[in-house]
Amino acid sequence: MGAGSSQELRGPVDHAGQGGPFADGPGRPRRGLAGPALESQKGDGGAGTPLARAVAPGNESTVALHVLRFRRSESESWGLVRDGRIQAIPGSYVTTAEFLARGVARARDLAGRPAEASCSPAEVEILSPVTTPCRVICLGANYRQHMIDVGMDPDAKTFNMFFTKSSASVAPPHTEVRRPAHVRLLDYEIELALVIGRDVTVKTEVTRENLHEYVAGITIANDVSARDIQIPQTQFFKGKSYRTFCPLGPYLCLLDRDDAPYLDRLELTLLVNGEVRQHDTTANLVFKPAETLSELSDFSDLSPGDVLLTGTPAGCALTVPSPLLARVAGLLPEAKKWELFKKAQGRSPRYLKDNDVIRSTIKSPDRHIDLGEQVNRVAAR
Repeated sequence: MGAGSSQELRGPVDHAGQGGPFADGPGRPRRGLAGPALESQKGDGGAGTPLARAVAPGNESTVALHVLRFRRSESESWGLVRDGRIQAIPGSYVTTAEFLARGVARARDLAGRPAEASCSPAEVEILSPVTTPCRVICLGANYRQHMIDVGMDPDAKTFNMFFTKSSASVAPPHTEVRRPAHVRLLDYEIELALVIGRDVTVKTEVTRENLHEYVAGITIANDVSARDIQIPQTQFFKGKSYRTFCPLGPYLCLLDRDDAPYLDRLELTLLVNGEVRQHDTTANLVFKPAETLSELSDFSDLSPGDVLLTGTPAGCALTVPSPLLARVAGLLPEAKKWELFKKAQGRSPRYLKDNDVIRSTIKSPDRHIDLGEQVNRVAAR
């Protein structure tokens, strides 16, 4: 696991209080690690145009443009996040693709004006910035230390390991993660998620210079995983696709050309009950977003609103046995081998338990990009 210091976990607070993901807004100092009331939220899981920058009131430095999707009075809308408040973006957009096609120009226009009517996050239900159905494409080990921990040589790797999740797993950023009754080895994986902004139907060369033409924005993802399904059954799709196993949000940071360099220096941090479990920077990604999209485009179509999870840092609950133990296990009958696997993994205190609270953040050191705080409590289904 990367370096990082544990922070005190404060209990659930009201959105209108000093804590929570809206305490100060993107680009502003945060007063502490406190989250919203952890209530199960309803709602679905929910070619980008370069956007002008938004200047947070009271902060002369510019920050990237951050938006979110929310429900208020049974009506779903998109809003500009500024100074800890939400300004509704004019227009109706049923899907993320519709918002990317028609809403970004209005968001840009709104960001260029003085702040007017706005609402408090306490008044709304925050939804996933990615609507469903959509493609949810994921990468296996893609951070240097994570590769080393699982016995891989990051310098020798020449290709990505792709897999998918069902879009049924997509959930709002502050929803409960529902553990199926038969799952005992529930794991967490913070990931930077890329939201696709245009159709890709042929092999495409994506570069740092044109990345913003293909990636409309970025958000936080948690690739929740049932290891006792994923590993013994060798089913990534099944073990990672239960409903609520892919919380996304709260913020979608809309990228323009000048934001691309920030994707190489974002800090990812995940805490469980106040203890830092994962902490790393995207500087340690083995395959960067541009080369990953180039490889992916060779065999998969992409559409606006699809999402690509770029891998998780070291620090997951899952541990890999030593080469000797792996060889010995290979001699055992299948049933016995996986019985021992579950027993050994079950001794780890790091797996998620009911009522655990997961807090995930992704931001640049200067807060030019700050994707807010994703907060999820684990609960039995």
